[in-house]
Order: sequence, then C-alpha cells, then structure tokens
Amino acid sequence: MAAVIRLLSPWRFDRLVRASKAARMPCVELHSTAALMAASVEEFNAAKEKLGALKKDPGNEVKFKIYALFKQPICTTTKYWLLIFLIFLYFYTIICHQMSPKQQYVDLISSLVGTEAPAVAAQPTGSTKGFQTLLMSTEDNITTIRLNRPEKKNAITVEMYNELIEALDLAGKDDSVITVITGSGDYYCSGNDLNNFRKIPEGGVEKMAKDSGELLKRYVKAYIDFPKPLIGVINGPAVGVSVTLLGLFDDVYATERATFHTPFSQLGQSPEGCSSYLFPKIMGAAKASEMLLFNKKLTAAQACEVGLVTEVFPESSFQSEVWTRLRAYAKLPRNSLALSKQLIRGVEKEKLHAINDAEVERLMERWLSDECMQAIVSFFQAKSKL
Repeated sequence: MAAVIRLLSPWRFDRLVRASKAARMPCVELHSTAALMAASVEEFNAAKEKLGALKKDPGNEVKFKIYALFKQPICTTTKYWLLIFLIFLYFYTIICHQMSPKQQYVDLISSLVGTEAPAVAAQPTGSTKGFQTLLMSTEDNITTIRLNRPEKKNAITVEMYNELIEALDLAGKDDSVITVITGSGDYYCSGNDLNNFRKIPEGGVEKMAKDSGELLKRYVKAYIDFPKPLIGVINGPAVGVSVTLLGLFDDVYATERATFHTPFSQLGQSPEGCSSYLFPKIMGAAKASEMLLFNKKLTAAQACEVGLVTEVFPESSFQSEVWTRLRAYAKLPRNSLALSKQLIRGVEKEKLHAINDAEVERLMERWLSDECMQAIVSFFQAKSKL
C-alpha cells in the first residue's frame, strides 16, 4: 500500500484525505449521483479486449484509473486506503464527467487505443507533416488536420493554436482539393485548455491578454482567408471556440453523439470566431442567443436543424459514410471549387475581418475584468474539490 501512496503527488494526496470522509457514505448514495450515460455489456467487454491488445504501457496513473472504473460496480464501504483512493477516482470520473463507471472505462480504453492506431481504416494515411499536437496528412486529394490530444479531449493550448495556423497555411497552398479538420479519440475538441490562464507571463495579465488576443485574431483570420473548401468532421462533443468557428466552414458533418456547447457567460467571457455575426445569420437571433448568451448545449440533431451542421450520421457508420463522400468531393475540379468558394465567401470577407477584430477587443476586455477572473478562479476551485 505504501507503493500506492508514493505514486500520488502531494496535491492528489490532499484530495485523497478529503475524499476519505466519503468512505462513510453507503455505496448506494455514491451511485445515486450516477450515470447520465451508460455503456452496454458488449461495449464493456469489447473495451476489456482492447485493453489486452495495447502495445504501449499507459503508465501507473492511467492503470489505477482503469482499475478503479473496472471495480466500481462492486463498490464496498471498507475504510482501507486503497478503497479511499478508488472513491477519489470515483468522484473525479463519475460526478465530474457525469458518466457511469462502465462508460468511463470504455471511453478511457478507446482513447488509449486511439493514440496507437487510426480508429477507422477509411481515414487518410498518406504523407504527413510533423506536429506536436496535430496529425496532418494528404491522401486522395484530401488534406486532413487532426487535433491530437485525445487524453485532454483535444483541448487547445497555445502551441496547438500556432500549429493549427501553420497547418492551415500549408493546406491552403498544397495541391489537395479539399481540407478536413477532425479530432482524435472520442472528442472533437473541448475548447480552450483553461490551464492557459495559469501561465502568467512576466508582463502580467495585461500582456497575457494582449498576446492571447493577437493569437486568437491570427487563428480566426486563418479560417476567414482559407482558399479551399474546408469541411469539419465532428467526431464527438465540441466546446467553445471549436464550435464558434463552424460558421466559417463550408460543410460540417457530425456523428449523432456529438454535442455543441458555447459556455461563454459561465466563464465571464464573450463569443469569438465571428459567431456573434454568423450564428444569428445561420440560425436566427433567438436560437443564436440561446447558445451564445445562455449557454444552451445542442445535440447533433438540434445543430443540424438550426443549420450549424450540414448532416448527421449514425455513430456506427459515421466514418465510412463521411469519408466516402469526401473522396467523391475530392474528385471535383480543384480550381472550380476554389474559385466558387471565393465568390460565395468573398463578398463578406472584409466584414468578417472587422467582426473578428471587434470580438477579440471585447474578449481582451473580458479577460482583464474582475468578473472573468472570478469565474475562472471559481472554475478551478470547483475542479480542485473533486
């Protein structure tokens, strides 16, 4: 048992001590908060088989998490330290993420498998450009940019922002016909990595706000100016900036289990990605306000109904159907597609740049406000209590 405790960092140990109070709670109380989502027996057994096929050791922390999720259905009320440790993991993985232990187990194994091999053979496997946070490949006249932080739900770091800007520049200049953006693992993108707000530069929060604003402005500009058809393949939940940018895509295809959430006011912030203009234009002012002001999360079907998503596909056939369609698009004449896009998008390009500038200016004000700072501090405090 001492070996288990040594594996815990000090902050994890503090949480462990707090969680020990929960050891007196009957197991039925723990499970009364449970699962909004539940994995089937077949999915659970399939995940166990995938675990046995892993080639790379996922590390002690992940293995403890796997063990905890696997053992949750037979939880007892013993007060030994190992059980306390498992209860801590229970609160973190179940109450925080609102999923059943079986579903968490399935998702965790899927994310590990996703880092070792492509999820579906139908996806591009051609020539690649090396990035730290992305996978970029070109095959069959399709350039694919894949967000590749599955263990962090593809949350966007400063490094990923810069790499995406570079990847879009390269894709816009290569010989491919269309460009696709998608995600690795079970998430498309969980939005900004809020750890970005913990890295205060030497110039203080003012410099952080200015640098972040300039980076965001360049990032959105890369989408506004992108010269080819740009298609989003939304393979799972999408949050924040990954949602607001969808108005700048030419087509958006989503799996039925995708969701779309822009919780700006919860964090004391404001919209970006030209969504303050494009969302009301796409879905109407009332529906846009539900999302951008009041944090309404849309299902894939709802997003399709309001025009944010082009088409929704069953999860079981999502990858095969979408990539079959994309390969057909990639056989169309390259110049015809590019020039036609310029006609469709060119009329509003100058306006979109002005909106991008205005949105970033407002966000920089928000980042420096007491309201935003308190919202972010509250977020981390709530997270630390889990």
